[in-house]
Amino acid sequence: MSEQVRQSGSDPDNARRHALRLTGLSATSDSGMDRLARLVSRLLHVPMAFVSLVEEDRQILPGAYGLPQPWTAARALPPSHALCRCVVASGRALAVPDARADERLRTEPAIADLGVVAYAGVPLADGDGLVLGALCAVDHEPRTWGDGELSDLEDLAAVCSAELCLRILSAQSRSVQSVLETARAAAERARTDAQRLEREAQAGLDHAELLLRSSEELAQTSGLEDVRRRVRDLFAGAGKPSYVGLLVADKDELHRVPDPDIDHTVEREVLTLPVDAAFPSTRAMRERRAVFVPDREALVADYGPEAVDFFDRMGFSTVLCLPLWGSRALLGVLAVCWAKRHEVGVTERAALTAASGYVAQAVERALYLDDKISVARQLQEAMLTALPLAGHVEISALYQPAAVGDMIGGDWYDAYHLPHVSPGGEPGALMVTVGDITGHDMHAATVMGQVRSMLRQATLDHPPYSPAAALTALDTACSVLPVEASGTLVHARLDLAAEGPGWTLTWSNAGHPPPLLRTPDGRVTTLEEHDMLLHRDLGPFLRTESRRHLPPGSTLVLHTDGLIERRGHDIDASTARLVALLARHGDRPLDELLQRISGRQVNPAPEDDVVVLALRVP
Repeated sequence: MSEQVRQSGSDPDNARRHALRLTGLSATSDSGMDRLARLVSRLLHVPMAFVSLVEEDRQILPGAYGLPQPWTAARALPPSHALCRCVVASGRALAVPDARADERLRTEPAIADLGVVAYAGVPLADGDGLVLGALCAVDHEPRTWGDGELSDLEDLAAVCSAELCLRILSAQSRSVQSVLETARAAAERARTDAQRLEREAQAGLDHAELLLRSSEELAQTSGLEDVRRRVRDLFAGAGKPSYVGLLVADKDELHRVPDPDIDHTVEREVLTLPVDAAFPSTRAMRERRAVFVPDREALVADYGPEAVDFFDRMGFSTVLCLPLWGSRALLGVLAVCWAKRHEVGVTERAALTAASGYVAQAVERALYLDDKISVARQLQEAMLTALPLAGHVEISALYQPAAVGDMIGGDWYDAYHLPHVSPGGEPGALMVTVGDITGHDMHAATVMGQVRSMLRQATLDHPPYSPAAALTALDTACSVLPVEASGTLVHARLDLAAEGPGWTLTWSNAGHPPPLLRTPDGRVTTLEEHDMLLHRDLGPFLRTESRRHLPPGSTLVLHTDGLIERRGHDIDASTARLVALLARHGDRPLDELLQRISGRQVNPAPEDDVVVLALRVP
């Protein structure tokens, strides 16, 4: 008979009531118990979970997640709700795929009151094996409970039982200290047991916390660098490793993802490992299993000198390498390393393995996103025009993608000669365009390519190649065709002046930031003339155009709004700075001018794509 039963007059019910009182738990929320219930919900993917402690006339729920009202407020169930009582009475786990179809349980009130369909409960016991309640997982739909799910539930129930034991023993310790002097030895033993259980419970809670943080923090990652940064800060507690490395598989190699914030010189020296290299990480990759190296002696015995040198220089003693499994393939390896010898117990290894599953999901998502962004940017940059040889006219362009990786946009520039050629063989007039299609996604980049091609065709089909006529034709086409084009652009033609030196600029502006003209005397003029923006719902619109004489040595700058629009900055002030930069540096080589303009205007990195096109006439 257990100690609790002896203290309670050999009555198990009295012993249970006594043990429950010692836990200090009641029909109110307890943060530790609530956390365990929440972790059950996350690990088993169930909408409801709770910690149930069975009293004589009710069941109290100090830990709960997903309970409907009024039970979430009451934190107690009447005796008629007997699922948890079955677990307590039998002392064994109970897993039911569908309580409605179970002859024993189909009349259970919890089916209607709590929406219980699938139920799994594991006993919660004190240090003497007395069952006090159950840790329960509930689904509102039928489901077959897998062995792994029930194993996870049993592990969490062991953590919960340890916490109950700790509370009971702590209460007993406080009580023992107030009794006669002759009980001091027993109190010391209880205190020692309590400390041991506290360490075990703390370790269990640390592991539970690791899994909870893994599920929460890694769900928000956006790229491999972000995953690497969060993995570094994820592990905590008494067994916190000194280093966590992330290696990603690529054919027959493992590529280390370096820490973006902490410079590990040795780490960057060994960024790539052939899969057949004699390293613990590559062995985990080859054999597709966890690899544990307890100390330096084991490393020297089983691995190559390169691995020994690397681990010595990094200061590692114990290493655990865990394969990262994606939905279709092995993605890489997570290397958990300790500077001092570290014993990795069964519970800790299970927690680290579970955490590596969340890391694998984040890595798979990051690889997919990085690949998608890379393809989109290559597509967008491929659609940008190769600048033509413009005779004596200097021309230069700059394209900067947004700093945020997934912001693929519709900014573009274009430049080409018209088909007329002078008798001397010189190319004809030069057409230039800078535009910005609304949106920051692949759709915007696709529409940009369509609009660019349509505008070229409209220009070449309407001699004498009026920018306004081309834009009017584009408006008409967009209003008829299923092209969801909206945005702004400037379309311009540059001709030699009919009389005297210089050039003539003819342009039509569809709601775009105005071009800037710098004359050789250093004065900058904003070409403000414009029409409404481009939008298919506005219908065909008769566009207008303007002309301006450009003296020899003039510089023309066209740009998209990403150059001057930044969150928290006044656009008029940004425009004024741009004008001042052009006035001061406008006589410099065009490539240098563009770098000065873009470097001053979009530092820090731009939130939107930036296009700048500059021309200088002789």
